[in-house]
Amino acid sequence: MPVDPIALTADLIRCPSVTPVEGGALQLLDKLLSDAGFETTRVDRNGTPNLFARWGARGANKSFGFNGHTDVVPVGDEAAWTVDPFGAKIRDGIMYGRGATDMKSGVAAFAAAAVDFVKDTPPDGAIILTITGDEEGPSTDGTIALLDWMQTNNEAMTACIVGEPTCPNKMGEMIKVGRRGSLTSHFTVTGKQGHSAYPHRANNPLPAMARLVDRLASHEMDQGSDHFDASTLAVVTIDTGNPATNVIPAACKASANVRFNDLHTSADVIAWMQSEVDAVAAEFGVQIDMNTRVSGESFLTPPGELSDLVSAAVEMETGVTPELSTTGGTSDARFVKNHCPVVEVGLVGKTMHQVDECVPIEQITQLKAIYTRVLRDYFS
Repeated sequence: MPVDPIALTADLIRCPSVTPVEGGALQLLDKLLSDAGFETTRVDRNGTPNLFARWGARGANKSFGFNGHTDVVPVGDEAAWTVDPFGAKIRDGIMYGRGATDMKSGVAAFAAAAVDFVKDTPPDGAIILTITGDEEGPSTDGTIALLDWMQTNNEAMTACIVGEPTCPNKMGEMIKVGRRGSLTSHFTVTGKQGHSAYPHRANNPLPAMARLVDRLASHEMDQGSDHFDASTLAVVTIDTGNPATNVIPAACKASANVRFNDLHTSADVIAWMQSEVDAVAAEFGVQIDMNTRVSGESFLTPPGELSDLVSAAVEMETGVTPELSTTGGTSDARFVKNHCPVVEVGLVGKTMHQVDECVPIEQITQLKAIYTRVLRDYFS
């Protein structure tokens, strides 16, 4: 019997795997894959659950990989849901539940495709699945840990699909061939506290912060590149924590998130922001500290053999010619790209992270068919 990706999606949704809890999802997949002849290994690191599975010989000349995650974001206000967030209820052809879109359906689709493919048409090569429980969290011990383990154990993929939702409105319309880089910087401006009636006796950090965030937010980083939209900087917090109207505060904090294209590296962006910090600090006579966390660098898998293969499969199964895009946030493809060529193709992502997250069940079937066709064409 073929593996039903709809039933598998439902089983996975019923596993309450809110980051960093495993919730039984990887155990379920471990059994499914090992029963189908895959060699499976739990690659847990620092309490983060991960699963590696390979069918075929280690070191095969052709080894196609799939990457995904079974962890999900919290449900939020459960009372706002019209269904049990972990009930996998199907209503009018739509399955509801946390992770229905992001991305238990994608994992179910590629796991089902892989199991049926090796059973029906055993390939001359290997199929590798890397599934993490740490994509929605810090992402420090998830796919990174799997790739580290693979390098240590001489495991390798020659190409990979990440099964994240990629389509804005209709199935098949978009494949991601790259992602912008992302970093977040936190700024603390320290002045001198004082009475608001005697501002000359204080050094107000607020005007300095206002100047800094204006300089950062109004700067045009670029106008885009061949494959990317323009880079953006968004100021996301400004806070003094000051409840008094007659006190000039000693310090003010702010944060900004930058999404940058392939015209920049994180080091370039950080250097530019530091130059703005230094200029404002000197102008206002205050101390400004900047602390930055880089989530990932910009990357592009140049359109070619892999994107052509996946595009053809999408078009054959959906009748839609997909756009090759680099839009959106970050994904674990930013780690996989250091290992092998990678693209992302998945469902329509309209409801991910929302209350009543859901997926039309026909999309799950379509996605399994796309992944099956990719495997068949890759190994033909």
